[in-house]
Amino acid sequence: MLVAGLGNIFLGDDGFGPEVLRCVPADLTSARVQVRDYGIGGMHLAYDLLDGWDALVLVDAIPSRGAPGTLHVFEADLHGAQATTGLDAHAMDPAAVFASLNALGGTPPYTVVIGCEVDTVEEGIGLSDAVAAAVPEAVRVIGEVAAGLSARVSVAEG
Repeated sequence: MLVAGLGNIFLGDDGFGPEVLRCVPADLTSARVQVRDYGIGGMHLAYDLLDGWDALVLVDAIPSRGAPGTLHVFEADLHGAQATTGLDAHAMDPAAVFASLNALGGTPPYTVVIGCEVDTVEEGIGLSDAVAAAVPEAVRVIGEVAAGLSARVSVAEG
């Protein structure tokens, strides 16, 4: 399983994914769980997904629905992403990553998104107070999601 952080640390709360991964404890990683900060390297993630991961956990900032700092955990819509074609080396959002993967001939694994509603994505380094307060909870959720996905993969293999 791959846990991937996405986001631009130079655009305020868009740096949520990289900041969360910076806080993930080392004991979460293993031979079966890899944690990687992709920042704005969506194309790099698309190429890495060609390696055939069983599951993917994306940690990313998401648009605000009026409650900055609120976490949302959901299954990614892979069908819509596969229908999109194209190759964009500069794209970093999950839909563009999956479209690039599709253009490369790959298939995305089962994917869970851990998203945090942003407060600001203006130029500047550092998260807003509301989004920064969500980081510890996001780290905890990564552990729960990883454990659940590992159990799911183990059952599928056995």
